[in-house]
Amino acid sequence: MSTVNRTRPSKFLLELIKPSHYDDDGYVIQWWRGWIPSNSLSCLYGLANDAQSRRVLGADVEIEIRAYDETNSVLPLRRIIRRFGRNANCGAVFLVGVQSNQFPRAMDLARRLRRHGIAVVIGGFHVSGSIAMLPGMPAELKEALDLGITLFAGEAEGRIDEVLKDAYYGRLKPVYNFMADLPGLEGQPPIHLPASLIRNNLGNISSFDAGRGCPFSCSFCTIINVQGRKSRYRTADDVEKVIRTNHGAGVKTYFITDDNFARNRNWEAILDRIIELRERDRLKIHLTIQVDTLCHKIPRFIEKAARAGCKRVFIGLENINPDSLKGASKGQNRITEYRAMLQAWRRAGVLTYAGYILGFPADTPETIARDIAIIQRELPIDMLEFFVLTPLPGSKDHQQAVARGERLEADLNRYDAEHVTADHPLMTAQQWQSIYDRAWHLYYSPAHIETLIKRAIADRINPARLTSMIFTFYASHAFERVHPLQSGAFRRKRRRDRRWGLPRESPLVFYPRRLKEIACTYVPALWFLWRLTRLRHRLEKDPSTRHYTDLAITPLENELDHTLGLYEATEGARKVATRARARAAATP
Repeated sequence: MSTVNRTRPSKFLLELIKPSHYDDDGYVIQWWRGWIPSNSLSCLYGLANDAQSRRVLGADVEIEIRAYDETNSVLPLRRIIRRFGRNANCGAVFLVGVQSNQFPRAMDLARRLRRHGIAVVIGGFHVSGSIAMLPGMPAELKEALDLGITLFAGEAEGRIDEVLKDAYYGRLKPVYNFMADLPGLEGQPPIHLPASLIRNNLGNISSFDAGRGCPFSCSFCTIINVQGRKSRYRTADDVEKVIRTNHGAGVKTYFITDDNFARNRNWEAILDRIIELRERDRLKIHLTIQVDTLCHKIPRFIEKAARAGCKRVFIGLENINPDSLKGASKGQNRITEYRAMLQAWRRAGVLTYAGYILGFPADTPETIARDIAIIQRELPIDMLEFFVLTPLPGSKDHQQAVARGERLEADLNRYDAEHVTADHPLMTAQQWQSIYDRAWHLYYSPAHIETLIKRAIADRINPARLTSMIFTFYASHAFERVHPLQSGAFRRKRRRDRRWGLPRESPLVFYPRRLKEIACTYVPALWFLWRLTRLRHRLEKDPSTRHYTDLAITPLENELDHTLGLYEATEGARKVATRARARAAATP
């Protein structure tokens, strides 16, 4: 290798970029500060630094690594291109964690880089899911290959050395497909990002996955087909290394990205270790985790999650109609357990978030509005976030729709779970989109926001934290017109960062309109925040609020014997409740 190195630069440039995606006007969605960190970027950065420390390109070759998350950073593409030119283009740009809605933006970045002869590798859920689930290469991936872009399917642990060496010696393959051989996670390099990138997220937040894969078979999910049905896990030692590495960058809050942390076989050892770090070593650690609706059945799980610093838990509720859940192969969700599970988290002082999908076959605007009202009245959920049922590439739903020749939206940029991308048997596309938009206003009505704050005060859950999240979730949709999961603080909109093929607007048109947009967005948003804060202060000062109670937060003895809309709204719900009553009667 040393002989070859004399003909190659002694520096290899590695740029890791997590692309954003475009809004409906074709402008990149980007923020001054972001909410949600990219786990894919953290993983690749950790792996790349480990490769550099091991000198995988030779003792005399330095790998110079830079990372960018486009959702909260302006990409210095011109500077990157100049740096590559000064280094004889010895290096590669990895576009990492690219989801389907981000693929058009990734391609626009790749086109510009390829025009200058820079090697580009695209990986992530869209590439992996499409290769795993479709019989042939879809058109957008063929286009990428025609441009000389390398596609990476699978996970980079144990494989990054091969790709780096191939890039260094100018022999990158068109496709790296590791989908049939997913790596183990034990002993892998710690996941982290440089402190400069951490500061671009509000609250010094980062993320890591304690496990990958999911044993369930939800038809709308891509995780089971990209990360596999067989789960793989990090150890408690691995997680401690991750936390200690990130602690040096000032990270205090972590989003554990496991699709279902409750089914991680190492959950208890991991939580015990985090409890130890908090209570013995006095490290400030706050967690957000994702779990299923039966997690409360696991002995000690909720108790230990709370002791480990879990402040927020995300629950894939998805729907309250058992027929819809069964049709989506999500039979593990039992509506008869929803109330007990949510009340258990409330007793632990943890805020609950629930995802709710709109557009199952039996849904109509009327049934969706009815179900939201039932949730408000009977389920003690704090934050509810809505998604449009979307046949994402990599899911069984998408695979079957393609096989049946059904009409699907051609523009991948719209596959963000906010836009309608397929036909529905009972709703027009306009009706479906309209009820999605209206659902946010229905749930976060002034009356229900007041109820949520009263519940928090009565259950001794931090009302300031709750109102902050209400503002984030509702204001993201109502004022910024984006989903909370891709939102942030103060939208950047750059005139030159527009989708390929759309005209660049004149400064005389763009900037006056942008000033008007800022005023029309942030004046009402700040007015809403002021009213929300004023409401919280009023309720906190009212002594009667501490004794507030309602149906949702009240445990019911022999709950199935009560008349609840949750168990009566649909024929499927009535059948599930009847079977549950029969099982309860048969239990001694």
